[in-house]
Amino acid sequence: MTGGTRGLPVLIAGPATVLRYVPASPRRTPGLPSLVAGVVAALVVAALVQLWAAARPVHGQSEVVRQSEAPRQSEVVRSAYHDFRVVTVVEGLVLPWSIAFLPGGDMLVTERHGRLRVVRDGRLLPAPVPGVPDVHTAGQEGLHVGHGGLHEVLPHPEFASNRLLYLSYSKPLGDGAEATTTVVRGTFENDRFTQTDQVFEADATGGHYQNFGGKLAFGPEGHLWVTVGDRQATLRWWQRGPQPAQDLRTHHGVVARLRDDGSVPDDNPFVGKRRARPETWSYGHRNPQGLAFHPETGVPWVTEHGPQGGDEVNRLEAGKNYGWPVIGYGVNYGSGSTIHETTRAEGMEQPLHLWVPSVAPSGLAFYTGDKFPEWQGDLFAGSLRGERLERLTVEDGRITAAETVLRGIGRIRDVRQGPDGYIYLAITARNRFSEATPIVRLEPAG
Repeated sequence: MTGGTRGLPVLIAGPATVLRYVPASPRRTPGLPSLVAGVVAALVVAALVQLWAAARPVHGQSEVVRQSEAPRQSEVVRSAYHDFRVVTVVEGLVLPWSIAFLPGGDMLVTERHGRLRVVRDGRLLPAPVPGVPDVHTAGQEGLHVGHGGLHEVLPHPEFASNRLLYLSYSKPLGDGAEATTTVVRGTFENDRFTQTDQVFEADATGGHYQNFGGKLAFGPEGHLWVTVGDRQATLRWWQRGPQPAQDLRTHHGVVARLRDDGSVPDDNPFVGKRRARPETWSYGHRNPQGLAFHPETGVPWVTEHGPQGGDEVNRLEAGKNYGWPVIGYGVNYGSGSTIHETTRAEGMEQPLHLWVPSVAPSGLAFYTGDKFPEWQGDLFAGSLRGERLERLTVEDGRITAAETVLRGIGRIRDVRQGPDGYIYLAITARNRFSEATPIVRLEPAG
């Protein structure tokens, strides 16, 4: 379908199904009944097209195996290459966000409301870790994606000798009405965090309590990578210049690359450039919620939230512009009205993979373990709205196939490969934000 009624969302052919809003010609001012009828018709058409899109393969997808409902603890889940069981590791966590494994066998888990928890010998210690900085969570209850709080916990690559941990969180500013993505480091000894440094504070404030990003990872060269969301910041009517996520003078919608102490590597792409932040590695992102490094090439990959539709997988290259909000494949929430100028533009990168409608991808890991040998080198992406785990086949820097290996288990916030070779998932409840939920792992069946 390539055309449509004026004033209604229509389907545009391209590398993925997208909705564009074609405005009606301004002939005359309609009466209230006509306006109501038009809005209702637009919403109905948008809903029908979204349902149609959910049933078709997405860009780059050639293999799909779907699960109809959440598996029970003892149930065998079948997938294209491996059958597995979902096994509970620990229960009792509230809004778990990030998982990290320590050399001695402990597991650390962040909870969004500002608590760092320790799992030792399969048991959740009752007391949260003291010393964690205050986090900004005001106004966040009930929001599904990108909201503020305590985000990632990440051990230093030499944690066994230096005991350094990194935490990312939404730091309250001034009177607390504003917040920004911030990273601190400190020592973790005797089950206590002692902050020693603030290694990064994003110049990315906004009037919304969303899209903080906050993913952390150490790359193979030992640098610290940080994602920062666009904060839903837009130009006001009196302002001029590029949209914030296209403005290199700020950190809106960037992925930053730092040394482990927060200083800037000399080979970052914008070092020495006027009107550009030297920490920035890539820009034009909306809200990167997954970050992982390819095990062979060492190249960083991210998953990021689109608006209504247009969630993306991107492979990051130095200095590249990933297009938000100028290009994209999503539409405005509810109305289905257009956001982007187009889907492609010179000097802006195309995603390697799209989800339309949105699944709200969160958590990302390349699998390199020995428990699932046929999955080695594959990319695993969790999702919030989609409540599923996706396996993406990566070949020569491209995604050649996709499989939904798990569905309906709950909102998957984090995906990690454990030191034991199993795949660990942090699960949060559907729309019940004070309910305790587990960390689970995938184990081979039989």
